[in-house]
Amino acid sequence: MPQHFIVIGNPIAHSKSPEIHQQFAKQAQLQIRYNRQYCPDNAASFNAVVNAFFNGGGIGANVTVPFKQIAYQLCAEEGEISAHARVAGAVNTLMLKDGALYGDNTDGQGFVNHLISLDWPLKEAKVAILGAGGASRGVALPLIEAGISQLTIANRTVSKADDLVTQLSKASPVIKAIAPNFCALEQLHGEFDIIINATSIGLSGDKLPLQDSLNCHYAYDMMYGRQLPLLTHFSQKGAQVSDGYGMLLRQAALSFQLWTGAIIDPTLTTI
Repeated sequence: MPQHFIVIGNPIAHSKSPEIHQQFAKQAQLQIRYNRQYCPDNAASFNAVVNAFFNGGGIGANVTVPFKQIAYQLCAEEGEISAHARVAGAVNTLMLKDGALYGDNTDGQGFVNHLISLDWPLKEAKVAILGAGGASRGVALPLIEAGISQLTIANRTVSKADDLVTQLSKASPVIKAIAPNFCALEQLHGEFDIIINATSIGLSGDKLPLQDSLNCHYAYDMMYGRQLPLLTHFSQKGAQVSDGYGMLLRQAALSFQLWTGAIIDPTLTTI
């Protein structure tokens, strides 16, 4: 009898999760069914989908846009939330734990696992994150746990960067101890070990308003699947660069491990 999994989103037809997890299952020698689940964009519909899925014997669900915050709220009210999900303010992985709904967020740790696989040095690294949305919030704690020494969050609207630093510091004493900085995007300057683009600007082909004096040894864009202006910019300055494809596979592998206990080698997966 195959185990049943879904990914819930709106839109959802584009999701590669079924293909990814089927390859994981083959690697782990497990029989699974993994389906895309469209859901109307409201909390009541999402909650109904989740309850029906788990009441029907479902094992695990991935959550994508626009439902990660709604999933967080549902778990906060009816179940349990992991430390990473709590700091991120979002849930991307659902399962039942001791009969109750459990929400985790594997995005940030999947991201860090990709950096580690690239041999990018995180210990004592000076890091800048571009953007102050959910993607930035999700990677802050895993980066600090990996040993970075400085964190700066830069955003076009500086008040949002300020708000995010305040929220992160309140959410985690580990983050508060590192005292993250913030600034307007166009004011970010100097030398960083790693610069991370956590905005979606690269998808539109637009360029971020970066100063010429801004440099780094490594540049990462969480987007993938096309040429990304930020990576071109820093590659021309001599930096090593990577897109977010490896993050996609590794956050999925962590979800699969939570659900099944199977440890997956994401490098064996192709989509």
